[in-house]
Amino acid sequence: MTDRSSESLFARARRVIPGGVNSPVRAFNAVGGTPVFIENAAGARLYTSDGRELIDFCCSWGPLILGHAHPKVVEAVRDAAGRGMSYGANTRREVEFAELLCAQAPSMDQVRLVNSGTEATMTALRLARGATGRRKILKFDGCYHGHSDGLLVAAGSGLLTGGMASSAGVSTETACETIVAPYNNLSAADKIVGEQGPDLAAIIVEPIAGNMGLALPKPGFLEGLRAMADRCGSALIFDEVITGFRLGPTTFGCLCGVTPDLTCLGKIIGGGLPIGAIGGKRAIMERLAPTGKVYQAGTLSGNPVAIAAGTATIQALIDEDPYPKLARLGDRLAAGLNGAAREQGIPMHCARQGSMFTPFFSENSVIDLATAKHCDTSAYAAFFHAMLERGIYLPPAQFEVGFVSMAHQASDIDLFIACATESIQTGAME
Repeated sequence: MTDRSSESLFARARRVIPGGVNSPVRAFNAVGGTPVFIENAAGARLYTSDGRELIDFCCSWGPLILGHAHPKVVEAVRDAAGRGMSYGANTRREVEFAELLCAQAPSMDQVRLVNSGTEATMTALRLARGATGRRKILKFDGCYHGHSDGLLVAAGSGLLTGGMASSAGVSTETACETIVAPYNNLSAADKIVGEQGPDLAAIIVEPIAGNMGLALPKPGFLEGLRAMADRCGSALIFDEVITGFRLGPTTFGCLCGVTPDLTCLGKIIGGGLPIGAIGGKRAIMERLAPTGKVYQAGTLSGNPVAIAAGTATIQALIDEDPYPKLARLGDRLAAGLNGAAREQGIPMHCARQGSMFTPFFSENSVIDLATAKHCDTSAYAAFFHAMLERGIYLPPAQFEVGFVSMAHQASDIDLFIACATESIQTGAME
């Protein structure tokens, strides 16, 4: 019989897949050890190739707000697949799905469906440049917007200089068109807009940062960006690949009352299948081909199986309104974890918003990348493995967001807290 252990599978994977993984964070480089390999999942549980059962608080990095293999989603996918996996042509259901997205997010008159969050943000920037006739982009340090060249940029040596490529293969010329400011720092952004405003095509931001761990916007930050974009004539883009439909059956922009020019969606709107979307007001969206001169295309865009999963997911969120329950469970988890850390004198706190959370191994609040970098990543790695040994699966990196799903019960949260408390008390994190 073939060895199906994670160690054996990872060794085989490294021979035929770069690094043994198809997305870098899965390699466990941030926490050490051998990554787990999953055989199947249901509800809030993962079942590994090693025969272990884990309670999942990663939830495929956010899409699975209903939990794994939700019956309504599975039924919708089976039905759609039975009618054909892809047509490369228009369908009634993609029209209905677009109508559903626009109805739930009034900031969007039209949407263009794509295949990933990266594709959505890449298209948003191209659209902003096409609409404004400008080249430069303002982004914020620590916000991740996918792996297109112009967004794989870190802060430069000065606020008014272009950024530096944070990946090999990104040209200096491309990197220099992206200017980077600290997240939550309106004065730095305002200085950049004052100097570079006439050349700025877009300001792009995660309205709630989820790629330096969970970092909430300061009061007035998003409103300030809206005012700056209006003042200099650039497009304001909200990257809501994580936050879209996570805190309510709509976008966070709609919930907080700040309307961007363009919104990028992904994750939840695909119900676990590959999808992305870009939406905005008609005047800017109609600049996309074929009505406009900004070109974008995709063979699998509007894929009928992904549309079926996304429609079933969003409809379940509308019908069942799980958001109050999710917020209660998220609060219970964060309060329990913070209490355990406080009792044992561990410099750690759990940031939370709704059903999103991050245990930061730092006494100080994380508001930007600089404060995130003060966290003890070694302590998080030890905590991750201590929890994994006890049957709890967390994101395998300190600077990622954990999630609670509809499939989690209060007993799962209590077990999480008990495992965390035991990990802390027994010194398993040292």
